[in-house]
Amino acid sequence: MTSAPAVLDIEASGLGRKSYPIEVGLALPDGQAFCTLVRPESDWTHWDPQAEQVHGIQRELLHTHGRPALEVAKALNERLAGMTVYSDGWANDYSWIGLLFDAAELQPRFKLENLRRLLSEDEAGRWHSVKDQVCAECAITRHRASADARLLQLTVLRLRSH
Repeated sequence: MTSAPAVLDIEASGLGRKSYPIEVGLALPDGQAFCTLVRPESDWTHWDPQAEQVHGIQRELLHTHGRPALEVAKALNERLAGMTVYSDGWANDYSWIGLLFDAAELQPRFKLENLRRLLSEDEAGRWHSVKDQVCAECAITRHRASADARLLQLTVLRLRSH
């Protein structure tokens, strides 16, 4: 059986230079999931209402239930130490992880890679149709970080099994 990759997904305040992470989700190789809201730093003020419509996370929720950047960064390092973790939105997720760890004044103890590196040309060509099929089978309705990470992980596994 093919081992599952560790997959990370981030929901953010929007896109662009002033955006920041608001939720981090993981799907780990052993099947465990991790998800946490991130409390914005005082200088993280950008908010895109269109992004909120996609992820459904209200800014007020982050202030009441979000964890500080330091706590989130420590939790990620604890769970991912020494691992390579994959993301389908690598360019954005890489900058958001950098922002999170800069705010925490820590260094990531894991490597973030583009999920595309796991795929052959054939698998990349079938990615969207297989992902849609897996999404329908799993009845994933929330566009949230841990659910998205699990969907990506299951899609990689499905592609590798066929």
